[in-house]
Amino acid sequence: MSADFLREMAAASRARLKAAREEVPEPVLRNRALATTPPTPLRLHPLKFDLIAEIKLRSPAAGQLQGQGGALGSRARQYATAGAAAVSVLTEPTRFDGSLIHLKEAAACLAGTAAPAMRKDFLVDPYQIVEARAAGAGGVLVILRMLSRAQTEDLILEAREQQLFVLLEAFDEADIELMHAVVDRHGGNAASPLLAGLNCRDLSSLQIVPERLEALAERLPASVPRVAESGLTTADDARRLAAVGYRLALVGSALMRAANHAPLIESMLAAGRHHA
Repeated sequence: MSADFLREMAAASRARLKAAREEVPEPVLRNRALATTPPTPLRLHPLKFDLIAEIKLRSPAAGQLQGQGGALGSRARQYATAGAAAVSVLTEPTRFDGSLIHLKEAAACLAGTAAPAMRKDFLVDPYQIVEARAAGAGGVLVILRMLSRAQTEDLILEAREQQLFVLLEAFDEADIELMHAVVDRHGGNAASPLLAGLNCRDLSSLQIVPERLEALAERLPASVPRVAESGLTTADDARRLAAVGYRLALVGSALMRAANHAPLIESMLAAGRHHA
């Protein structure tokens, strides 16, 4: 995910936004969102470690992922049954093979569980937050590196209006500095909580640098739950990151490739909770 990649994704997101607005005017979309049931709130375990389990069909760095042939809704429910606190669903179509339909399927199958669906995409406009709510999401990803401060504020305010939790994503110290300012201004809302995520993928080489998660953990805001993102594959990873203060881990590729993902979720949760 080089800076050029993020610019490419932002441009593609704006093009999708334009097409979506033409197909469904914003007032119509807002009425659809209001007609949905209230979002499932994010509930964190008292033992202080949780997983956000991810559904994605392709990774630009790793290529096609295994498990894409199964029903995505069933996979989402299996994640929740195994103990995931939330299910992240990629909706970006050009590089991740995602779709809002996948989010709708996952959210429908998560109904009745304690796990909300989260829209993971390269969001640039509040309209896309409303799209997420209309599709059944309980949360959204906001990538700080892609957005101006004003855009970030607009997305968070819309998420608050829609009662969605927000995973703020940082890549480095500069992003974390901005994250502190955002959390200071908008943190502390129980109905629409913020999460402080750190993605350890190097934006220049596209390689995962796991040690960044430990090196930068203490720099993340302490007033909101911290989320470790990218490169987590084992129970030992969960143990290591829980020990340095991460409250959640977002796990995607490892689960998509696992022949049986439930044991991996369960073992990561057990290890993280033991060492939290």
